[in-house]
Amino acid sequence: MKKKDQCPRSKINEQYCTCTYNCDKHGICCECLHYHRQRGELPACYFTKEEEKTYNRTVEFFIQRRS
Repeated sequence: MKKKDQCPRSKINEQYCTCTYNCDKHGICCECLHYHRQRGELPACYFTKEEEKTYNRTVEFFIQRRS
């Protein structure tokens, strides 16, 4: 796993990350995307702030909210 100091964009990415979890992938988008994709989920940046507060990252929830 890539560390924040190894990612040249981590500081920039952190400014736009809407995730409310305190995890080691915060600001390292490629790691975050890979993590959630393996679980059939979407990362927090796909959701509004209100949706993110539900901690429901499922694709089904994403589609439901946009239908």
